[in-house]
Amino acid sequence: MTFTANRRRLLQFGALASAGLTAAPAFAAQPADRKMGYAIMGLGTYADVILPRFAECRHSRVTALVSGSMEKARRYAAQYGVPDRGLYTYDTFDSIRDNPEVDIVYVILPNGLHHEYTLRAAAAGKHVMCEKPMANTAAEAEAMIAACRAADRKLMIGYRSHFESNNREAIRVARSGELGKLRIVTAETGFNIGDPTQWRLNRALAGGGSMMDIGIYSLQAARYLTGEEPVSVSAVESTDRTDIRFKEVEDTINFLLKFPSGVVADCVSTYGSAHNRYRIVGTGGWLDAEPATAYRGNSLKLWKDGQTAAHPAPDLATNQFSGMLDHLSQCVMTGSEPIVAGEEGLRDMRIIEAIYASAREGRTIIL
Repeated sequence: MTFTANRRRLLQFGALASAGLTAAPAFAAQPADRKMGYAIMGLGTYADVILPRFAECRHSRVTALVSGSMEKARRYAAQYGVPDRGLYTYDTFDSIRDNPEVDIVYVILPNGLHHEYTLRAAAAGKHVMCEKPMANTAAEAEAMIAACRAADRKLMIGYRSHFESNNREAIRVARSGELGKLRIVTAETGFNIGDPTQWRLNRALAGGGSMMDIGIYSLQAARYLTGEEPVSVSAVESTDRTDIRFKEVEDTINFLLKFPSGVVADCVSTYGSAHNRYRIVGTGGWLDAEPATAYRGNSLKLWKDGQTAAHPAPDLATNQFSGMLDHLSQCVMTGSEPIVAGEEGLRDMRIIEAIYASAREGRTIIL
């Protein structure tokens, strides 16, 4: 199924939860050392990042692929050792309920399809990893949480930075008091987007522009560095509507978050220029991350007591991708909740909707 066909599905798709979710099939208990089986849904560029990481996982393996092209699925299956019985199209996906080798479905599709396929995966009795942003709207995110809860399945959002060593160290430093009382966070994420026909510039599939894609890294950084939830947001949008890329979605949004402790986060989201950094400033110093949330090569720099120096992060046993995959597998095995469960994605969606409202209405939104 092409994304054009999927767009038609999206516009026609109703609330699957209201149609009734069937109970999850009861699979036999698995040995404690069994690796959880993932079905990767969507074989685009990010799947090319994720699939090689299973070789480094201790608790996860890829056992199925879902694609609109069976020819493409077979090529990937040959590369990653997925059997023919683990290959599905979007139309045959629901039969995955009969495959006991699949424990988790990783939804790597355009944003506008996250809601539908999360609900279908839960109805098939599978746990779900869903890429960020969680959905096109907060209402869809709420329905996804409800569907997974009704099916007694885990739901985790693919916030990989929570499993990356430099970001974890930045969180530790920010919350430890090493920088004194936190005052300001600045976070900038963006890139110069290209092909005007890509799905990220299609409102139905993307839900919005840069804020629904790269800007979520600025929002996430502000939240996980402070460990707080914002109490208000104000935002300004800057978009050249004569640019063919931005006929349907926004280019740049600058937004300001205020937190209960008094910390202010000054954030940038853009499809017009390259940014990947954040800075945490306290009364006793600052910590810089640049690049901050890249796939590799992230680094930290600390200023304190008049001295500026690189600040190495402790080595982790896993990289951010395999760490993320294994985290959900371990949660499934132990019954614990993911650190970035569906509720985390919902919190972002509610704030993003407030950011859009503030930019549209020209006023501060109280959260």
